[in-house]
Amino acid sequence: MTSLISCAEKVVEPPADLIPKNKMIDVLYDLALLNSASSTNPQALNDREIEVMPYLFEKHGIDSLQFVESDFYYASVPLEYEDMYMKIKARLEDKVKEIDEARKQKNESVREKSKKRKDSMKNVSGKIKKPVLLKKQ
Repeated sequence: MTSLISCAEKVVEPPADLIPKNKMIDVLYDLALLNSASSTNPQALNDREIEVMPYLFEKHGIDSLQFVESDFYYASVPLEYEDMYMKIKARLEDKVKEIDEARKQKNESVREKSKKRKDSMKNVSGKIKKPVLLKKQ
C-alpha cells in the first residue's frame, strides 16, 4: 500500500516552543548575513569576537534546540519553507541594492571632494602674484 503526502500536509508536529514564522525569517536572514561575512571577511568577526551561532541565538533570544526543531518543522512544510526563503532572498537583494547605492554615493562624494580640491588649487595658483622686488635707493 502506497501513501502520498501533499506538499502542504504537515508530516511533523510543530514543537512546543516553535519560533514564529516572521521571527524565523529574521533569524535565517541574519544567519545568511553572518555566514556571508564570515566567508568574505572572517577576520572582521574574529576582531569583534563574534561566533556566528551563539551571537544569533543571543540576538534573537532563542537556543540551539529551539532553532533546530523549528527549522526542521518548517522544512517539513515545503511550500511554507519556500515562501520563507523567498522573503529572505528578497530582503538580501534589497540589502545588496542598499549597499551598492551607499557605495555609489560615497564614491561620488569622494570624486566631488577631489574635484573641489583640484579646482581650489587651480584658483589659488591663479591668484598668487609674483613678489615685487623693491629697488634700493
